[in-house]
Formats: sequence, C-alpha cells, structure tokens
Amino acid sequence: MNGFRKPVRLSLALQGGGAHGAYTWGVLDALLADGRWAFDAVSGSSAGALNAIVLADGLARGGGDPDVARAALAAFWAEVGTVLPFEWFAGGDPDQPGLAPMARVALQWTQLLSPYQLNPLGLNPLRELLLRCVDFERLRAASPLRLHIAATSARTGALRLFREHELTVDMAMASACLPTLHHAVEVDGEAWWDGGYSANPALSPLVEPSPDGRPQADDLLIVMLSPLAYAAPGAKAPTSVAEIRARAAEIAFNATFRCEAAQLGAACDAAAAESWLAARLAGPRQRRLCRLRWHLIDAQDALAPLASETKLLAHRPFLEKLHGLGHARAQLWQEGDAARVGKSSTVHLPTWFA
Repeated sequence: MNGFRKPVRLSLALQGGGAHGAYTWGVLDALLADGRWAFDAVSGSSAGALNAIVLADGLARGGGDPDVARAALAAFWAEVGTVLPFEWFAGGDPDQPGLAPMARVALQWTQLLSPYQLNPLGLNPLRELLLRCVDFERLRAASPLRLHIAATSARTGALRLFREHELTVDMAMASACLPTLHHAVEVDGEAWWDGGYSANPALSPLVEPSPDGRPQADDLLIVMLSPLAYAAPGAKAPTSVAEIRARAAEIAFNATFRCEAAQLGAACDAAAAESWLAARLAGPRQRRLCRLRWHLIDAQDALAPLASETKLLAHRPFLEKLHGLGHARAQLWQEGDAARVGKSSTVHLPTWFA
C-alpha cells in the first residue's frame, strides 16, 4: 500500500467536458493503480457521470479489484473512440487537434436546426455503448460506491441527482444530454438535459452527513476539467463568434460549481474557526464541515490550450492522449500533495474559486 497501512477513504467530484472526460479516465486509472485509495462516494455530471458509473460497475464486477475497474474504464473509452466518431470527424495534427472541415460544417447545422429536425428518430450510439459496458442491474443491486449523477430538468432548470440504487441507462444518458445535439431524455415523465447546466458537478451531496449514518470519507478530491481562466492575465478577451460562444458556455457551465465550491470552502473555514466546545455542541453538519479536507487535480495546463470544439472529438488517438495527460497529472499529485491526504486540505477553495 505504498507505506499506508490501509487505503485512505476518498470521495470524488468529477466534472463533465465531453471527450475531455478521457483526461479524468487517466486520473482515475492512476489513482486505481496506486493502491492507496478506497473510493467512497462519487458525484459527476456528463462525462464525469459516465466515468463514475463505469468506475462503480467495474469495482462491482471485480469485487473491489481496482484492476478490473481500470480495465472497465479502458474498454469504455476504447469503445467511445471507436464507435462514436467517424474518421472524417478528426482534423488537424496530434499537437493541435480539432474537427475536420466536414465536421465543422455539420456542427454549424446544429445552430440552425434542432436535433428533433436533424435526427428525428433520436438515435444516439452512446446508449447501446453504455448497455454493452455497464450492467445497470448489478449496479443497482450492489454498487460499491455512493453515486450522485446530475441531470437538469429541461422544464424547470432544477438539479436532480440520480442515485446508485435507482440508476438506469436513461439516467446516465440524461446526465450527458447536450440539447443542441440530442433529444432530451425522459425519466419519470420529465425531460432532462446535461447535468452540467445545474451542477458540474454537485459538491453538496459529498458534504452533507449521510442520512443512513454510514461512515463517510472526510477527504474530497475534485477533478476539474474546465479551465477557470480563458487565458493568462492581460490577454485579450475572445473576439471571434466561435470563441465568444465557447467561452460563454464554459462560464455558464462553471458558474454554479464555482459558487458552491467557494461557499462550502468558506463554511469549512468558519466551522474550523469555532471553539472546541462549540464544535462539540454543534450539529452533525457542522461537525462534518470541521472534518472535511479538500483536494484538487485540475487540467488547466493540459486542456486550456485546446479549442472548445475538441470536446466533441471522440477520436481514439486523441482520447488516449488525454488519458496520458490525466494519468501524468494524477501521478504528480500522488507524488506531492497526496502525502497530506487524511491530514489536511491541499487546496483552499475560497481562494481558488474567488
């Protein structure tokens, strides 16, 4: 266990980001290979939700064996890179990937016509892919992880968190449903869109005391894909139509998450500043806030230089490159900040998300 007597319990918050979710695959692969961590709860939106579901199913299939979970994630992303794209979809070179010209033309049509016009049958190969890769019945019966899978009501904009004991393929599809590309996914008579619109991802369910009284991880690791800054200080703001649209979407997808992270971090600071007696007399939530330790693996350096359109680039060589970048970043974190897991936070949320 690399010097640890037993695995350290760790909960995960996994952001969405389309094909950039392969970076999170790399992070999870490195964490699973290390052997120091025992995952508790996972909150995810969109691609983060799919990573969480495949991770949980792999652990369930292997009886907790991390190597089986690693293989499950690798198989899922291999299928994403093989089944979803067409060769003409990828353009550019390995150092500057992007969509091919024909793909850009096709994408422009989504700004003029809805998916109900372009794809009246609502075909989405991701559904069959998920059914091949994930045993949802097994997951509902015996998920080793507490899952919080975010989706957004198309009618009200409200957040819903689907749990492991109820999870279906439609719920997974709902969390990853971009309404400009796919039909809304109906669950319980309600139409649902991508969870990133209302939480990318939700942090509160990892913080709140468990209603069933089960022990919870006090260390929470955020895997953040969306760059906080568009560019370095002093750089020009986006000027082209494509850049403005992409940056506006990034800000919208991050707004709720940034606000929640800053507020929870401030609440943890306030709880920690209370006297010993006040902490002892406080309720379960306040006592939990005192115990929480926050950690962060961010993809700013790796993903910020990439064009926003690469989130649609489900091309296997590109996905494998992102996996390598995520794996290397997680290895770096494990060689440094991870030594403080179980002892103290390695990121101050109010400062980071100010």
